[in-house]
Amino acid sequence: MNDSGWVADWFAKEFAGTRVMAILRGLGAERSLVLAERAWDAGIRVLELPVQSAADLDALRAVAAAAAGRDLRVGAGTVLDARQLASIKKAGAAYTVSPGTDDDVIRRSLDAGLPTLPGVATATEIQRCRRFGLTWLKAFPAETLGPRWIRAMRGPFPEAVFVATGGVSGGNAEALLSAGARVVAFGSALEDPGELAHMSRLAALNIH
Repeated sequence: MNDSGWVADWFAKEFAGTRVMAILRGLGAERSLVLAERAWDAGIRVLELPVQSAADLDALRAVAAAAAGRDLRVGAGTVLDARQLASIKKAGAAYTVSPGTDDDVIRRSLDAGLPTLPGVATATEIQRCRRFGLTWLKAFPAETLGPRWIRAMRGPFPEAVFVATGGVSGGNAEALLSAGARVVAFGSALEDPGELAHMSRLAALNIH
């Protein structure tokens, strides 16, 4: 097993006192910055920007710079290829997030000093991540996996810390948290005042 215990420590510190991550996908630099500020002002500190185009990289650069001014960090999501890592890190990403488990992305993220949150949907993928010493994992797609999957995986893998992502809304977020997810990640909710209020309330929940 790799000596990557620092990754768990990093995520535990980054998510200390919060249950919520916001994902800003494909919105461009200007709109991403507006929504990032809205999230931060609502008490939602942890942001991920998926990077699938040059415009997404520009958005990451802008939001990461604004985050630094608040002593906050931003992650780069949808990292499918380790060749993305140099540009992502240069743009200011503090960590990487992937929809699945890719050994090369994991290995090279760690080599670059970037904590990484790989996506898992099976016990086999969780075991692969454990070989790298990773315990913070993205449960994706959470809407499909559901609370029963979270409970089932917590049995054989009690050390796993799940960030439930994909189809999370006010309708299922609390059920996922009650099932054992540590964090829920919302996508388009920042555009909806009602959902934003719900996210803000969840972000402030006491962590036990």
